[in-house]
Amino acid sequence: MACDKSFSSNYMLLSPEKVGVIDLFRILIHSDVGNRKFVDSSGEAEQSFQRRWIMFVSVLAQKLLLLVAKPLSGIGWAIEFWLNLLSSNQNLGGLLVNCLRGKVMMPRKESESFISFIGNLDKRVELDPCLSPGEQEYYAALSMMASKASYENEAYLRTTVTQHWQMEFLGFYDFWNDYVDKITTQAFMLRDRDTIVVAFRGTEPFNADDWCSDFDLSWYELGHTGKIHGGFMKALGLQRNEGWPKESPETKPLAYYEVRKKLKSLLGENDKVKYVLTGHSLGGALAILFPAILAMHGETELMERLEGVYTFGQPRVGDDKFGKYLEGVLEERKITYFRFVYGYDIVPRLPYDNKAFMFKHFGRCCHFNRKYEGKIVEEEPNKNYLSPLHVVSMMTDAWHELIRSFTIYRQIGPGYKEGLLLRIFRVIGLLIPGIPAHCPQDYVNATRLGAPKLFRHQQ
Repeated sequence: MACDKSFSSNYMLLSPEKVGVIDLFRILIHSDVGNRKFVDSSGEAEQSFQRRWIMFVSVLAQKLLLLVAKPLSGIGWAIEFWLNLLSSNQNLGGLLVNCLRGKVMMPRKESESFISFIGNLDKRVELDPCLSPGEQEYYAALSMMASKASYENEAYLRTTVTQHWQMEFLGFYDFWNDYVDKITTQAFMLRDRDTIVVAFRGTEPFNADDWCSDFDLSWYELGHTGKIHGGFMKALGLQRNEGWPKESPETKPLAYYEVRKKLKSLLGENDKVKYVLTGHSLGGALAILFPAILAMHGETELMERLEGVYTFGQPRVGDDKFGKYLEGVLEERKITYFRFVYGYDIVPRLPYDNKAFMFKHFGRCCHFNRKYEGKIVEEEPNKNYLSPLHVVSMMTDAWHELIRSFTIYRQIGPGYKEGLLLRIFRVIGLLIPGIPAHCPQDYVNATRLGAPKLFRHQQ
């Protein structure tokens, strides 16, 4: 399907489905980017070797992900099934006993008790009882729990929201990606008194489409807003032949348009209701891009009712011009935006912040160290992850986090005990620091232990 780019005068679009092996490697040798079928660019700046290297890595990663999509999904299914089989039968011992008795409890993927791989890293369901509605730290903590829950199925979400949190479950939604012609994006909504929470799902570990959205370093510049990450825009609802029209001609459900429609309907029922946007990882990127498109469309009423945006482990979404544009929009309407980063989490340090990549963070960064001590900074330490200046501190943190995994529940309480799966990730962190730091466990801990002190200090 051809792609009309008339909605953007400046762009760089990658199409991995059009690339051949020889053509891919030729881009590293020759600067004739315009002659490559899998690259469509509006400018000559893309001819530099650094930019061509980025294209090569982005396309190669997506090609490999598409090749292993089915086996990756199968591995994920097997791991999740096994984890839930164990929990359904209490543990391995219980499973063996039930096998002998012929009474094995088989998990069902769409049941309220089935937990995703991400959910198995942190099984906590209950909200922090120490926080009270109306406080800044309460919405941060609720947003993180909603972001964590967004990885689960609809039945699990409905039970969690209505029975555990005593809130109103408004719905779980699957959204279409017009560029890959399939569903790739999910979100759910809840209402807590006069606040609606919209939580976008992040990258699922065994979902190749999610990873392709992350690795798709295509970009578009829309008017005066600056350059925006193409993969994230596609996941949010960018249309192949229309861009971001104010009213979508597409009949398939696209995330931005569907969420906007549902918010208009819900907010129209009560003038006092406001809403919060949130997400972890990829979900955080979608949460902060959503108000950018609202502002671009002149959705004044929806912008006025937006209480805040809370993202956790969010990657960079645009260039410096885009950051300044959206910062101005949020400040003008006094919309709260907090970007939470724990320790040396690798994801907020991607894509790189340098001349070749052009991506920049913006807004207030709430950075928490391994002791969950928070500080508001412009940029998290070691902003590009692989800086040799931070290798020692990253390895030191990884060792401390592994040790803490066995002691934290004694120091703080049983609600902070970590399971075997997360401890395995902590061990992996000794080899690749920053991987376990992206898990929800540390972000939940940060909002419960560090955020109250941080926000009260700011006040």
